[in-house]
Amino acid sequence: MTSTLPSSIPGQLAPVSRRIRERLESAGVPFLANDNIAEHLKDGELDQLEIEVAGKVRELLRSLVIDIDNDHNTEETAERVARMYLHEVFKGRYHPQPKIASFPNVKKLDEIYTVGPITVRSACSHHLVPILGNCWIGIKPGERVIGLSKFSRVADWVFSRPHIQEEAVMILADEIERLCEPQGLAILVKAQHYCMKWRGVKEPQTSMVNSVVRGDFRHDASLKAEFFELVKQQESMLG
Repeated sequence: MTSTLPSSIPGQLAPVSRRIRERLESAGVPFLANDNIAEHLKDGELDQLEIEVAGKVRELLRSLVIDIDNDHNTEETAERVARMYLHEVFKGRYHPQPKIASFPNVKKLDEIYTVGPITVRSACSHHLVPILGNCWIGIKPGERVIGLSKFSRVADWVFSRPHIQEEAVMILADEIERLCEPQGLAILVKAQHYCMKWRGVKEPQTSMVNSVVRGDFRHDASLKAEFFELVKQQESMLG
């Protein structure tokens, strides 16, 4: 049944999360767990959202029958959790992409290179528990290039959202293609999921590995094989 209640009381602002959600819905903008909504937030709304989220977390703790009024360990937990979600572990939803400059490929470089391992940290969309792992990025340069450290910044921004790993890798690939338009792109992610380590089947050694290859890496089998061989060599250096 569709609610006939007004979204806010006349003369009183609706909760900031409702105002943001209604704005996104009105514009037809998706706001799934791994979407970025930064450009649709107005000045000051992130601070307001932090206050609102802290209040909701406080009620969650009370529903878990935790005495946050007298327990010195949890009396400020709600505020810590709100800051953590909005500005750290889920910052890729609420903060804009870091500024990343690209430069013309003046020397017309066309040999492949890999960057990694890049540490990636995310959270499972299903249980909001950590996903921790490593990422390797292979590039066959096109008309433009970006600095090596920028790959790490983009990966951190993309993975800092609730995800399933398969979608995270695709989103990262889309962002890198947009930034430097390479002739070929390959990404490999190896990660451990705490929804399997900490709960459920509780398999501490299980990991997930997936990859995406585009452009020349997809069409040239030898190029793809070279990428995976370079990843293997980089892994061996860690040992």
